[in-house]
Amino acid sequence: MKWSWKIANVAGIDVYLHMTFLILIVWIGLGYWQLAGTVAAVISGVSFILALFFCVLLHEFGHALTARQFGIRTKSIMLLPIGGIASIEKMPEDPRHEIIIALAGPAVSSAIALVLWILLKMSNGLVPLEDLSVTGGSFLQRLMIVNILLAAFNMLPAFPMDGGRVFRALLSLRMEPVKATRIAAMIAQAFALLMAVLGFRYNLFLVFIAVFIWIGAVTEARMANVKFALSGLSAGKAMLTDFQVLQPDESLAKAVKLTLSGTQKDFPVLAGDKVIGVLRQSDLLRGLHDHGKLCRVDQEMQGDVPQADISEPLEAVMERMQAGESGLLIVTDGSRIAGIIDIDNIMELLRIQKALQEHDEHRW
Repeated sequence: MKWSWKIANVAGIDVYLHMTFLILIVWIGLGYWQLAGTVAAVISGVSFILALFFCVLLHEFGHALTARQFGIRTKSIMLLPIGGIASIEKMPEDPRHEIIIALAGPAVSSAIALVLWILLKMSNGLVPLEDLSVTGGSFLQRLMIVNILLAAFNMLPAFPMDGGRVFRALLSLRMEPVKATRIAAMIAQAFALLMAVLGFRYNLFLVFIAVFIWIGAVTEARMANVKFALSGLSAGKAMLTDFQVLQPDESLAKAVKLTLSGTQKDFPVLAGDKVIGVLRQSDLLRGLHDHGKLCRVDQEMQGDVPQADISEPLEAVMERMQAGESGLLIVTDGSRIAGIIDIDNIMELLRIQKALQEHDEHRW
């Protein structure tokens, strides 16, 4: 992932730290230095932020591990200054499952707050409710308050917060998922506008969050429209039937020639009529760099070739392509290769369908 570093792998899930997080740490450290002027204050402030983001990480693992119970894999978790993002390979088809997955994060934050409350109670560290503060009090007390706020904030009914997903799932129980997503996205955008107005008046950080919410809402609505457009279509509708193939004993020079003479970037490798691999553009470039254009294709090709039946739903095909490393799938009709398909093919089909739909609407 760009501008990020992998810092851990927990339960098979990669955890990444975005470089802007380091900017936040430096900013917090400088802030505490200006306020107190001591190294101890800087260490205390930075330690609290690190503890807070560890709680955010646990919040995201709540989503990820709950999704795993429904057979949904989480590819990675990214830590950003605004929080964490769990990259789940797909959303569950059952709205009830989506509700459970969305609620798992706030449930973890609430559980952390409860554990901290118990520790403070046992150590006589609790203060009266009116004295509770995010900026004052003991380390554990502030961490408890922040986790309560984290759970509450995430339950706001706006994408991409957990509350927005719960709201969308509840609507999906009574209407089509696409319509439910559009309604939830519109409400999220209205909420973002309100937050931006308040941000310009009181705190500019709210404007930053408003932009994040707006982008999340637009993205969710766009994905729902794509999913709706793909419903009912099969892989055969989007596959490319006029394509080039390579033989395993051919040189990379042949692949270079085919690449420059057309638009195809990835090439199936066939031994007779059997697909034995795929030479992706990245494989070609690496082979040219390491071995030159006389290198054989089978030395650089990838042997794991994802395939899709010609009748497989196009929506499922796209989900597989987004979840995996390959940008190319081989479309088969029985034992015969019928075509190839990549994201560009699918996007082209969507653009054509949109143009036809707009033409029909204009005609009426």
